[in-house]
Amino acid sequence: MEAPRPDAAVDRFRELLRIPTISHADEDVIDWAAFDVFSTTVERLYPLLHAHLEREVVAGHSLLYRWGGRSEADPLVLMAHIDVVPVVEKDWQHAPFEAVIVGEGDAAEIHARGAIDDKGSLVAILEAVEGLVASGFTPAHDVYLAFGHNEETAGGGAQAIVALLGSRGVRPGLVLDEGGAVVEGAVPGVTVPTAMVGVAERGVMTLLLTVYEAGGHASTPPALPATARLARAIHRLHRRPFPPRITAPIRAMFATLAPHTRPPLRTVFARMGVLGPVMARIFPRLGPELNAMVRTTAVVTELSGAPGENVLAATARAAVNIRLLTGDTVAGVTERVRRVIADDAVEIEVRHASDPSPVSPWRGEPWRRIATAVSVAVGAEVVTTPYIQLGASDSRWFTALSEHVYRFTPFHLTRSERDALHSHDERIRIASWLTGIDFYRALLAAS
Repeated sequence: MEAPRPDAAVDRFRELLRIPTISHADEDVIDWAAFDVFSTTVERLYPLLHAHLEREVVAGHSLLYRWGGRSEADPLVLMAHIDVVPVVEKDWQHAPFEAVIVGEGDAAEIHARGAIDDKGSLVAILEAVEGLVASGFTPAHDVYLAFGHNEETAGGGAQAIVALLGSRGVRPGLVLDEGGAVVEGAVPGVTVPTAMVGVAERGVMTLLLTVYEAGGHASTPPALPATARLARAIHRLHRRPFPPRITAPIRAMFATLAPHTRPPLRTVFARMGVLGPVMARIFPRLGPELNAMVRTTAVVTELSGAPGENVLAATARAAVNIRLLTGDTVAGVTERVRRVIADDAVEIEVRHASDPSPVSPWRGEPWRRIATAVSVAVGAEVVTTPYIQLGASDSRWFTALSEHVYRFTPFHLTRSERDALHSHDERIRIASWLTGIDFYRALLAAS
């Protein structure tokens, strides 16, 4: 099979990164023309793909492709999303939509919003398909490419794609979306690179905490102003985090990694069934990623109060972003927040919410296909392990159609690269991105 030309592939990647497909919660302020440009540019850059695959525009701007295989049963769905989060340009070393290349050789990086989240995967998928079509390859089973346009906000594009495929009786044998990456050092004591494949993802919800009062002049404040009452509620919530626990996917992750872990943690990981309750209390102290793997998290992300410096707030409000661990529910979490705050004067409203996803199996043929593609493309020394995806993705909607929904971004990412997601200086090493193309080619070739 003819491999893609690296320089040409990088040029196409950079061209698509330069299109500012920025999503906003308020869709009235979105520049939809940028999404139209993205769609037409994809069509121009990948002519063989568009000549051989069926293409549909769904929900206005999402893209759905079908690559007919020798069988329609158990199709493969490869997912990515077109939209990116907004930027604060002054915080970036390089302009976020210029796709500047920094460095040389294996250290060369592309700096751009969307380089990892999620145009990196989207363009790698396009490159893999274009190359396979050029070689005359026909997949054994149908392949769908599902590219949502508003994953970072509502996810309505992916929901519409799921509804459309469901109406046609499509039941995927394997769905793969963005998620964990190939990492090192994410789990203490582990001596090998690990491919972290999400077999489930946490639920996501936003609670609005609101306190009302009469307002007035700031020179004569009441004993407990609305802002102080709200601050007390926030402090109570922060002081009493959700209890940690080891879920089945995380227990399986440690069991998988135990043989590749230095003593004495090797014994600890191997005996997680017995030591789990103790380790669940220790892991939150070892960093934010391990903390998020073992508990439901809650953090205040927005605050609002009075419109002026010398005015009492008639309404004080906080938005609490909550990520629900597998096994928790929206109703149960809301009730616990109510108990912890313990103040009827603080109004609690569920703004939007979804429960954690079902857990996909980490055994069986779909799982083996992912692990084999990792071994072939990324390296035989990389250990593929289940884990719980910490953020939300469009893949959660596909759990209505398939029991085999996984979340994996096939790039070797450093801690600093992962920290740049949704922040400034998002970037990806070119060598790592090209390996991602190889991963998708290997997965498609086995389809």
